[in-house]
Amino acid sequence: MTSESKSVEKPSKPFALKRALSRSWRRHWQLYLLILPPIAYFIIFKYVPMVNAVLAFKDYNVIKGIWGSPWAGTKYFELLFKNPAFVMLIKNTLYISFYSLIVGFPIPILLALALNEIKNIRFKKTVQMVTYAPYFISTVVMVSIIMLFLSPRLGIVNTIAGALGFEAVNFLGEPGLFRSIYVFSDVWQGMGYSAVIYLAALAGVDPSLYEAAKVDGANRIQKIINVDLPGLLPAAVIILILSVGNIMAVGFEKIYLLQNPLNLSASEIISTYVYKIGLLNANYSFATAVGLFNSVINLILLLIVNAVAKRLSNTSLW
Repeated sequence: MTSESKSVEKPSKPFALKRALSRSWRRHWQLYLLILPPIAYFIIFKYVPMVNAVLAFKDYNVIKGIWGSPWAGTKYFELLFKNPAFVMLIKNTLYISFYSLIVGFPIPILLALALNEIKNIRFKKTVQMVTYAPYFISTVVMVSIIMLFLSPRLGIVNTIAGALGFEAVNFLGEPGLFRSIYVFSDVWQGMGYSAVIYLAALAGVDPSLYEAAKVDGANRIQKIINVDLPGLLPAAVIILILSVGNIMAVGFEKIYLLQNPLNLSASEIISTYVYKIGLLNANYSFATAVGLFNSVINLILLLIVNAVAKRLSNTSLW
């Protein structure tokens, strides 16, 4: 084939691509319309606001606006790193995040494996409903329940403890207990929802693998280890990557509502600090710098964990 024929063929490639896209649109236009709202949501509410992160490098003036305010360079990042509360914020955020990850990651897997072994369909559906229902409780209601249960005077826990001869404990006033209260209440609320994902992964396991394990004489534990867990691994790796990628993004609402002056040394995290500095004290530039630092750390962790997972398990986000 001559160079002249090659040059003639080159312009046909963009035309072929355009034609393929046009054909795909005509065939699947309903699906394209279906994904337009989510795409518009992310563009409008996620990507467009990222432009305003420039506020972290400016001395924000309400009258001049974001783009009219003078540049401040890295002034607010320097203030953040020199802030006496900086170490405490990082420590509390990482402590609560890793605590939640270590406790909250395996429990839904264990619940899914246990539900998968239940043969009584009615009992299985009942357990699923009971464990899934707390997920629909709003954060405010959940915090109210926690406070009612753990109140030092009229709380159910202290009432039972008093009847048994123990002294009342101010659970939410003890910094050492705050993290456990937050983590285990969070696990209780979300484990049923997370287990659904793993149950869906187990439903996709080839039934012939169970038959082969049965023929080989594998007991229930061996079947779980050699059939169920490998079937769960891809979904578990993806969820783990996403969880580590959000390691610095601890839930703001619940922690803020559970905060009080007594447990502040253990409950003050980056997101609550940003709210207090940025909105309550109207220091928007400093709050943006803190939030931007938080997001960059999350991104770095996500990239690292994704690369490690891809190398170790051949499963990753991209």
